[in-house]
Formats: sequence, structure tokens, C-alpha cells
Amino acid sequence: MSSPPGSPDEGWPTVLSPTELSNSFLGNLIEICFVTRDHQRTMEGLVRLGIGPWRIYTFDSETVTQRTYQGAEADWAIKVCFADVGDMAVEIMQPLYGPSIFQEYLDRHGEGIQHIAFDAGGRPWQQRLDTFTERGFAMIQSGRFADRNAFAFFDTEEATGTTFETYDIPADFVWPEPEAWFPGPPPAGQRPPVRGQGSGDR
Repeated sequence: MSSPPGSPDEGWPTVLSPTELSNSFLGNLIEICFVTRDHQRTMEGLVRLGIGPWRIYTFDSETVTQRTYQGAEADWAIKVCFADVGDMAVEIMQPLYGPSIFQEYLDRHGEGIQHIAFDAGGRPWQQRLDTFTERGFAMIQSGRFADRNAFAFFDTEEATGTTFETYDIPADFVWPEPEAWFPGPPPAGQRPPVRGQGSGDR
């Protein structure tokens, strides 16, 4: 027999509403990411579905500071492509070199949706990291794109079937010009959206 609505059962959080638990903290779903062996092929497939245009970057020692893997500094690089669909970003990642959870995913599962990202309701960055850790999910990869956009991934795959990420874009962030656009750039004067979440003081 189920517990009465809104009451905890065996230590589980209280149900506050049809969409909220007493321990909710993840905020809005803001991104899904495909990990692939060939970012160009994956972009082409998604463009055929009407998703794009795509902006292409390389995340490496020149563009990402404070790179970590499994709790230690690490040298890795990833080709990263972004497109926007409504209020959500769609991302493609192709590992290039070095240790990464993205290469591990390819080795174990092949290509597919490897992680999803949440904005944690704009909570302070350290509070986000602490909350994941307190709930038993260690940070397994992280960095700061353009030394401002902090991102972190957590060891949630065994518990949920996928990896969870949070990232924090300062409200005044401006996307650097990408290496390339596919299938082409937006009209002159138009820029990709910035879903600012914080001050960038991390």
C-alpha cells in the first residue's frame, strides 16, 4: 500500500507538488549531449532533422582552464558543437585525446546521448558541487571554458543510466567566435543566446 500523498516513505523526500520534491535542486533541464566518433557526421544528421545551425569549438589547453578528470588535473581535448532548440542547448562532443568520460562512454556503449545538464536554479557554484557530493555523486570531469563558463560532470550513470552535468554561464558572457558554423552562420548581427545564470565569481 502506498503512503499518503505528500508524506515521506522509508526516508524518501516529501512530495511538495506534482512537479517538486522536498530535496529538489537540479532546476531546469538546459542541455542534452550526443557523444560521437565523428562530429561532422552527427551534425549533418541533426541538420537533416532541422536542428542547427551549429557552432564548433575545440576544448583544450588553450580554451579551457582548470581541466580535471577523476579529481585530478588532466590534459584532454574535445571537439564541441552547440545548437539551440527553444530554451535548450543541444551539444555534440567528439573526444580528441586524453582521459575523459566521453571516451569511456564510446568504449562502453558506442555513440549516443551521454549526458544531460541542469542549471541548478542558478545556485552558487560551490553549493552545486557540494550538493551532488553530499548525495553520493562525485565530480568526475570539469573545466572552465574561456576561463568563465564553469562546467562539471558527476558520477550518476550507475544510479540513473546517464551522466548529469551542471554549468554556470555569467550573465555578461559573450560566446567567442566559433572555429566554424555548420551549415552556415546566422544572418549578420545575430548572435547565439546566452542563458546567463550567475556572476562568474567561482
